[in-house]
Amino acid sequence: MPPKFDPNEIITVYLRVVGGEVGATSSLAPKIGPLGLSPKKIGDDIAKATGDWKGLRITVKLVVQNRQAKIEVVPSAAALIIKALKEPPRDRKKVKNIKHSGNITMEQVIEIAKTMRPRSMSRYLSGTVREILGTCQSVGCTVDGSHPHDKIDEIKSGAITIPEE
Repeated sequence: MPPKFDPNEIITVYLRVVGGEVGATSSLAPKIGPLGLSPKKIGDDIAKATGDWKGLRITVKLVVQNRQAKIEVVPSAAALIIKALKEPPRDRKKVKNIKHSGNITMEQVIEIAKTMRPRSMSRYLSGTVREILGTCQSVGCTVDGSHPHDKIDEIKSGAITIPEE
């Protein structure tokens, strides 16, 4: 016999979904079915909550209490960078292996770093900015028209100063 359902228990579930699209309920069902939630309804709620992240893979945090789910979008650094590039939404089924060859400013990088600050492993904001610049390098975009690793070297040498908090 399964244990009795506790209405005050808070359960968090993290899911990777494509923003603005209703995911396959078959992938949601094993995660949220045992909690007594409808996968179809949760899928629709996730699609509504991630509407402004259309076409991007994004992490969603479901907080379930008393069979009610609250949905929070937890964007990754790469998703924030791609959103800052202001690229048009793409159709995942037609366009594959896209290159993000745009350009963002150092101010945008610092704003992204401030957003990512609570989840960063760095002690100072300058370290978080360097983490974001490394992600820019992985995504393939440039920062202020130059390669992101050049900016990392400038921060290390002190040519660029990052305001702390």
